[in-house]
Amino acid sequence: MDGNLNSNPNSNLQTISRPTARAGQAYNKHVEHVDRVLRSSPVAHVPRIHTMDELRGFAVVCMIFYHAFYSMAYLFALPLGGALLRFFMPAEPWFAGLFILISGISCQLSHSNLARGFKLLAVALALTCVTALLLPDEIIRFGILHFLAVCMILFGALAPLLKRVPLWVGLVVCVLFYILCRPVYQGWLGLPGLFAVPTPEIPFALQFLWPDSRYAGVLYSADYFPLLPWLFIFFAGTFVGRWAKQGRFPRVFYKRRVPFLSWMGRHALVLYVVHQPVIYGLLWVVCSIFGIGSVPALF
Repeated sequence: MDGNLNSNPNSNLQTISRPTARAGQAYNKHVEHVDRVLRSSPVAHVPRIHTMDELRGFAVVCMIFYHAFYSMAYLFALPLGGALLRFFMPAEPWFAGLFILISGISCQLSHSNLARGFKLLAVALALTCVTALLLPDEIIRFGILHFLAVCMILFGALAPLLKRVPLWVGLVVCVLFYILCRPVYQGWLGLPGLFAVPTPEIPFALQFLWPDSRYAGVLYSADYFPLLPWLFIFFAGTFVGRWAKQGRFPRVFYKRRVPFLSWMGRHALVLYVVHQPVIYGLLWVVCSIFGIGSVPALF
């Protein structure tokens, strides 16, 4: 994926001689075949899209701050955390949506989405077990890692069918359905002022599909991303990813500007898994030393 758009795939073949007309024709056909193969392979000729790394890194930074404020407010009862969380909360859907959109784009640059999805699902389930053991009141049952894992698996399974959908048709449909599903947290689907359809009640075990208000208190945590409405943001990203796969993003996207954010974007999974226990540990130490807030038991 670090290839050069301006590189000539035939450069290594220029030294081959053409002794006869027939051999020359065969040679030209071979070169044309190699060129077609290289152009059809995103890994072979698409350079790394550094702006995607940087935007993902920015979303990770925002996520870390959000989870820090959440922990301050709800786990350590710090008034400052509550104030910061209320200030920051309106931005949370935007940077979460950005992270999900980029994850969808990245799926078009991978040939192993099913394998990636199942591996990520294993990590997500391990996170559920850890939070159930250490923070039973804040269990992450279906957080963003669970969500992304399921989306990757769905995309990997449906890729042959999705390839038949024209890019603009798929993109418009995803945006439209996201808009219709946005009110799902209020218990209905539709457009405000035009029409509304109540979401049906579903068992607790199916809360990964959409939120049911009956379980709002149980599901409440710092990390809950049901498939509706976020699924359509992810799949919108997979359609945008076709441009990335073809190397058709604007040139400015391929330049590195903020190495720190780029690094964070490339290591988003590790940072996500590590940052939460680090934040918890730091807050526990600070609150214990200075005697502020409510210090929860470690175990």
